[in-house]
Amino acid sequence: MSKKLVAYFSASGVTEGVAKILCEAAKADIFEIKPAVPYTKADLNWMDKTSRSSVEMKDLSSRPEIAEKLNDMEQYDVIFLGFPIWWYIAPTIINTFLEGYDFTGKKIVLFATSGGSGFGKTAEMLSDSCKGAELITGKLLNGSIDKAELAKWAEQMN
Repeated sequence: MSKKLVAYFSASGVTEGVAKILCEAAKADIFEIKPAVPYTKADLNWMDKTSRSSVEMKDLSSRPEIAEKLNDMEQYDVIFLGFPIWWYIAPTIINTFLEGYDFTGKKIVLFATSGGSGFGKTAEMLSDSCKGAELITGKLLNGSIDKAELAKWAEQMN
């Protein structure tokens, strides 16, 4: 039986809600990826080309600092990694998270929330940040979520 973690970044609370349901369904531990400088509503205004999120997503080498690290990542075999889709990919803070640990031999299962787009090139854009891991494009988890179905899916990801 593998030890599971749900790690997530949520700018507006939507992904956080999904992560908590997945955590319960998968019988996993949970860890919130918090930016060192929290995002404001103005930072998340994707219609403003000078907003923080717009600037970060234009520069894919951007690595927003994370407030704290998880001290015992080595104990987990499967990491469900969640985030909102920004500009058809994961926010660059997800790269910051992935580059902060050695995921060699671990399975990373992506899940995301999105207002309208799919995963796009998300896995491709994250693969260099988690070399040695098995990276799986999992599910878009939008709308109402059936906890029993989620538990079944999470079990299949072991």
